[in-house]
Formats: sequence, C-alpha cells, structure tokens
Amino acid sequence: MYRSVSLRAVACLSALLPAAILQAAPDPELVALKQELLELKQRYEVQQKALAVLEQRVRQVEEQPASPPPKRLAKSPADLKGNPAVAAGGSGSSYGQSLVSDSQPAQSVSNLYDEASGFFGGGKFSVETGITYSRYDTRQLILNGFLALDSIFLGSINLDRIKADTWTLDLTGRYNFNNRWQFDLNVPVVYRESTYQSGGGNSGAANITTEDTVKEDPTIGDVNFGIAYKFLDESANTPDAVVTLRVKAPTGKDPFGIKLVRVADNSNLAVPESLPTGNGVWSITPGISLVKTFDPAVLFGSLSYTYNMEESFDDISSNPAVKTPGKVRIGDSFQIGAGIAFALNEKMSMSFSVSDLVQRKSKLKEDGGDWQSVVSSDANAGYFNIGMTIAATDNLTIVPNLSIGMTDDAPDFQFSLKLPYYF
Repeated sequence: MYRSVSLRAVACLSALLPAAILQAAPDPELVALKQELLELKQRYEVQQKALAVLEQRVRQVEEQPASPPPKRLAKSPADLKGNPAVAAGGSGSSYGQSLVSDSQPAQSVSNLYDEASGFFGGGKFSVETGITYSRYDTRQLILNGFLALDSIFLGSINLDRIKADTWTLDLTGRYNFNNRWQFDLNVPVVYRESTYQSGGGNSGAANITTEDTVKEDPTIGDVNFGIAYKFLDESANTPDAVVTLRVKAPTGKDPFGIKLVRVADNSNLAVPESLPTGNGVWSITPGISLVKTFDPAVLFGSLSYTYNMEESFDDISSNPAVKTPGKVRIGDSFQIGAGIAFALNEKMSMSFSVSDLVQRKSKLKEDGGDWQSVVSSDANAGYFNIGMTIAATDNLTIVPNLSIGMTDDAPDFQFSLKLPYYF
C-alpha cells in the first residue's frame, strides 16, 4: 500500500512541476516543490529496501525444514511449572524443576523414572533386550556321627558344594496407551550350568571329593505378560503411582519328575539328570510402585505378591526307580524393595536400592495321599542393588545393574544389562 501511494505522489509532483515552471512560479515555491519531491523519492527507496529484506526473510523461513516432534512424552504438571508452553501439553511424572533446561525433562531422569516405576512412558512402542548372569555358590558341611567327650567327633564328615551359573536372555515388547496404560510381553531364554561336589565318599574318606557338572542348553523359560496402569501423577504432596498385574505361564521346563542319579564312585553324590528352566505352574503377581522427587534425589519403592496356582503332574518323584503322579502347590511369595536415585547429568543417573523376596514352603501330594511340606523349600533372598541409566541416544538407553546377595538363599551376585529402545 505504501509503495502505491508513494508512486502516485511522485507522479503527481512530476506532472505539476513543468506547469509551475511555465507559469514562472516564484523561486521559493519551486524550491519547496523540489525539496518535497526529493524527500518522497528517498522514502520510496527506503521502503523498497525494507520490502526486499522482508521478502528474503519470508523465503528463508519457508525453506527451513520443519522441526521434528519430541521423542519423549511430556511427563507431568510439576515438571512443567517453569514452562508455560509445555504446561498446555499434558500431564505425567515430575522430575524436578532444576533438571529441566527446556520444554522436555532431562533424559537421564526420564530413564530413571522408567526403571524405578516399571512404567516406560518414553514412547508409544518400546522393545527391550536384556541379558542377566547369576552366580550361586554354596557349601554345606554334613556331619554323620557324634561327639565323644565333647571335643572328639566320631563318624564321617561330608562337604557338599553347589556352583550354579545361569544366563538369561530377556526379550520384551511394550505398548504405551495414552501414557496411562502399558501392556508388555516378556520371553526369556535360559541357559543353566551347575557343578555338584561332595567330599567324604568311599567309606567316609574326607579327603576324597567327587564332582559332576550338569548343563541345560538354551531353552525358553516361563513366558509372562503384564498390564500396568498409572493412576496417580506426582504433585507437591503425592508420588507417581503405578499398579501392575503380571501373569506367568508354565512354558519352561518344570522341575518335577527330574530324576536324581548317583555318581558311581561316590555314594554321597547324586545329581539331577537335567535342569529346569521354569517353575511348572501358572502364577499371578499384582504389585504397586511409587516414585517421588525430593530434589535432587528421587525416592522409589515397590511391593508385589505372587500367587502360584496348584498343578497336577504325571510324576513328582525324584527317585529314578518309581513314577509318582501327584499335585504340587508351590509356596506363595511377596517382594518388597526401596531405593534412592540421583541424576548425575543430562545423560546419566545412578540408583541404590535394597530388595527382599520371602517365599513360603511348597507342598506335594501324591495321588491318594496327604499334603506334605517340602523341607527347605521356604526362602528369604535379600539383595543390595547398584544401578545406572545411560542415555546413549534419544531412543536407546543402556541400563546396567549389579545385585549383591545379602542372605544365604540369594545368589552371590547377579549382573544384568538391559537395552530399552523407544519408537
């Protein structure tokens, strides 16, 4: 508009100027007209330059590629307090304002929340590959005799030892719906190797030790399916809260009916023909997990209970000479855990936690008989866990974890490495 007005003004003055000269206008009037014409021309040139700059800027903006959408879902109201632009987007978990440098929370804290709550809200789909190594080494001294004069032992002394190594490859797929519901399927592949040692064989000679090793080739374990619902978002007074329900199917090799075979040169040592990769029964595990930020720390805890269903088997005896059909009732268990975590920087966080699993005694019932408790089938396995999350890329996270056994029933140590990938 300004351009057209300026052109019209210049044209009018150009038409009037010759007429004014022919009429022999006074010199002052002619000078004023020339000055006005000069000013209009200067304004017109300035507007032309401004218009060219504006057109160039518009072309640059149009040629810029559209910025990709964020790969991580917005987490929560408390996380969005300092970001009005993000606050209009939705709700989820709070990660602490001091860790938020832009519209998204620090990725290390997002990963930390995923691991602590078991609710992977970083994408609609995610897959996870994990490998776990477990080492169990136990020794048991067996005395068969009596003390004479309260100081001299008369009889045989047997020293038994079991060294067990277990490798588990876990393949897990997850689907997140509306950042509220999560569905996942886990398929484990298990490899086991156990070495059995016994001393004191051959008429009780304590200096003779016999050893035998049993291996189980990689086999699918118990496949399990889980559902999680996030029913509470973190606020100033409440934590993030997620309830879960997991069902495990007896797809692995069950431990019932596996026969014990004595080693020929040592009557004290008996080893199983094969090793199980599952527990043989259906189980249901409800649980709850809580996560709360106390900047700069994140506290988390979990509680779950596992109910094992009663199951019938064609053979429940370990005696190679007999086949005994019957029923099995594996003892129920509950697990509790709590810990604290810190975000070290934008890409890395570290956590420390303890967990304890308590299992009741299992029972066996032969067909036509009564229920009998299995000796030493109850357990109390306590762990101290050291974990870390490393954000390798926007989509890939590396999660190493070391668990150290604190009770006799727990493995000596367990190391796992998980690689969740978000789509």
